[in-house]
Amino acid sequence: MDQLESWLRKTSDFLWGAPLIFIIVGGGLFFVVYSRALPYRYFGHAINILRGKYDRDDDPGDITHFQALSAALSGTLGLGNIAGVAFAVSYAGPSALLWMWITALLGVATKFFTCTLSIMYRGQDSRGNVQGGPMYVIREGLGGRWMPLAVFFCLAGLIGTLPVFQINQLTETMRESVLLPFDVISGDQVATFNLWFGLAIAALVGLVIFGGVRRVGYSAARLVPSMVVLYLFFVVVIIAINIEQVPAALASIFTHAFESDLSAVAAGGLMGVVITGVRQGAFSNEAGVGTEVMAHGAARTDEPVREGLVAMMGPVIDTLVVCTLTALVLITTGAWKAGTDVAGAALTARAFEQSLGPIGPWIIMLLVTVFSMSTMFTFWYYGAKCLGFLIGAERQHWYKYVYVALIVLGAVISLQAVIFLITIGYALMAIPTMIASLILAPKVMEAAREYLKP
Repeated sequence: MDQLESWLRKTSDFLWGAPLIFIIVGGGLFFVVYSRALPYRYFGHAINILRGKYDRDDDPGDITHFQALSAALSGTLGLGNIAGVAFAVSYAGPSALLWMWITALLGVATKFFTCTLSIMYRGQDSRGNVQGGPMYVIREGLGGRWMPLAVFFCLAGLIGTLPVFQINQLTETMRESVLLPFDVISGDQVATFNLWFGLAIAALVGLVIFGGVRRVGYSAARLVPSMVVLYLFFVVVIIAINIEQVPAALASIFTHAFESDLSAVAAGGLMGVVITGVRQGAFSNEAGVGTEVMAHGAARTDEPVREGLVAMMGPVIDTLVVCTLTALVLITTGAWKAGTDVAGAALTARAFEQSLGPIGPWIIMLLVTVFSMSTMFTFWYYGAKCLGFLIGAERQHWYKYVYVALIVLGAVISLQAVIFLITIGYALMAIPTMIASLILAPKVMEAAREYLKP
């Protein structure tokens, strides 16, 4: 396991080194300059679109603009904010958040371009159903000679959409916040618990995604917005309790990477902080990764630019607001200094306990349960779409079997291995997504000028 984790870490660090930073950050900067900051000037119009002011029932597509944004955020808001931010801050220090902010600000422009293309170049699957996603943008927008790039995205998508992060954090939170502290299990029973808990959750998720109890998944998905509000409420309460520490916490975001104890940073130096921040920023808001293109590609509209304007709000909500609040909780309580021995949702649970007392871990347990289960009930759809593009939509249901089996794997491997595995998938997905978006950027600007002209 140590060798696997080491290999995954080295591969993730390599992929998220200079090449991916250039593609994600450099590509986002290109979109900002090329568009003359156009997306940032139309947030008011985007809110009106989101409110349904321009919705028409006869437009092509399956879901409204609001539902498309909600679908895209459902995979990022929640568990990624509780566990993902905790991992980044504990692994690379508070300064990782600075690079998450930079990634999010540039991600506004990136999402505008990628998600405008998601509507502009929708295509049909082998069953004749209209679909969206980078693979269809590449096939319809760039032509047949670029098909290897579309195939590459789908292969990467089969990795990036795995359920291992969700089950890993649910298992860890149950174990570290409830079972071990209350002596329900002992330290030498951890491995056995992980396996049996993974098998139980895999069975439950299997029942849902194979159609046995669809209503359970539907109900869990409906709970997510209320759980996000509940989480934000408690986060604001904790920040208020530790309000005197907030100025120092904000300062550490800008200074920690340059302090003399930099050698103590697990990520390893300033470049490690940059890599971790950019990687977690992309993991948080998915700008340029491609999953957001699949979600927004199902929106009911015949105006591609409208969906691009709606999609660009995702990084603001997810990273600039929610991730920042989580980081402030971790920094002001001092929980982030626990290091990598306690990470992910268990670290956030510790921060909650320090400010809210014994009820804190139970709040995180509830939130992680809802977020992880609802995501596992629905996230398989992205992977199934990728497999359907590769071997035919009529055979994409095979992905369900792999998906359920890998839930068990996610329960028994370490958080570091899980994070690095998923970020490898995200890195590989970002390459074709950003290449296609950069090539087709003139088409987006042409459509934007036409749509926004007086």
